[in-house]
Amino acid sequence: MVAQAALWPRCLRRLVGRHPLLVDGLLATATVAVGLALASQQPPAGVRPMDLRGYVLTCLLGALLVARQRAPMAVLVLYCAVWAGYIGLGYWPVVNSPGMLLALYTVAAKRRVRTAVTAVVIAAAVWVYAGHDSLLVAVVQGVAWTAVIAWIGHGAGQLAASNQRLARVAQQLEYEQEQRARRAVVEERVRIARELHDVVAHHMSVISVQAGLARYVLATDPQTARTALGTVLETSGEALDELRRLLSLLRLNVDGAGEESGSYAPAPGLDQLDELVQRVRAAGVRVEVTTTGTPRSLPPGADLCAYRVIQESLTNVLKHAPLAAATVALHYARDLLTARIRDDGTPGAPRSGTAEGHGLVGMRERAHLYGGTLTAGPQSTGGFEVVLTLPIPAMVDEERAAPGRDLT
Repeated sequence: MVAQAALWPRCLRRLVGRHPLLVDGLLATATVAVGLALASQQPPAGVRPMDLRGYVLTCLLGALLVARQRAPMAVLVLYCAVWAGYIGLGYWPVVNSPGMLLALYTVAAKRRVRTAVTAVVIAAAVWVYAGHDSLLVAVVQGVAWTAVIAWIGHGAGQLAASNQRLARVAQQLEYEQEQRARRAVVEERVRIARELHDVVAHHMSVISVQAGLARYVLATDPQTARTALGTVLETSGEALDELRRLLSLLRLNVDGAGEESGSYAPAPGLDQLDELVQRVRAAGVRVEVTTTGTPRSLPPGADLCAYRVIQESLTNVLKHAPLAAATVALHYARDLLTARIRDDGTPGAPRSGTAEGHGLVGMRERAHLYGGTLTAGPQSTGGFEVVLTLPIPAMVDEERAAPGRDLT
């Protein structure tokens, strides 16, 4: 019952907003009904009894109220003029006073204070004219009633204007929330696209090199061909696993749980650097990895960032400088990780990248996302170098390896 009662004000607001003319017609009809009910009573002594002309004037005054929302001041002035004529004919003024108060309320709610004051003066003047038998009582009642009704109408108008402003603000906030949600979706798609780029570019480069090697030595060195094909099979399987894990993020249920999300391995990090280096070495690129400082665990996002930057850099070496030798140097300072990936610029080997390649732009965005920096470019001594720096939080996990570990 309480819930149903709470719905009534909301339904009324919807009805007023969608059908204002219908609501005004109903109020005008109700006002006429009240006036006719008053007219059916015994009028005071000396007042002209209601006749056909009085009923017609009462209905006319009620009809004027239908237009009170569209032209409040005009309706009030015309209503007071007809009401004054009605009073001049000797009819009982109280019969049509509710309609005048309703018209005055509308002016105060819809128009400025100056217009409302003018409306109060006009309505009070007609009220005083209606009370010619007791001028003092008429003045007091006329001023008091019209001032109170105007004050209530003005407050209602201010409240309605405030509600409209709040509704606009709420609508704007809802729009901004939708825009933020759309941007979040776009950013998530860009992140997944970047992950797919890293996965596909690295693994397909390895697969392409190994498949070419297997084709080249298939007739002369079957054992090397089998080894190369085994690397192709293993690399393609790893690529498919990572693609499944990433694409599973796109199939989230409403409650946020992914389909079979538990069947996929966690995102790679520096703890899988050995496997990455072995895969690149199997593709024919000489890679040396050194670690200095005290290795520490990074947050998952930063760990993935470091892994992807190294993966992308080695993939560029594999694609653009397959004759070069590469080095990956990791240095752990107290609050900073520095990863330096460099190829030696072997004569006859093309450079491993350009400073504005799409892969390097994505790496730079990754570094900025986690508060780090990334620089990349050719070296004066030959070759290409990528330098990544990532901050290490003060609170870190326990050390995951001994200081000075050499992965070569």
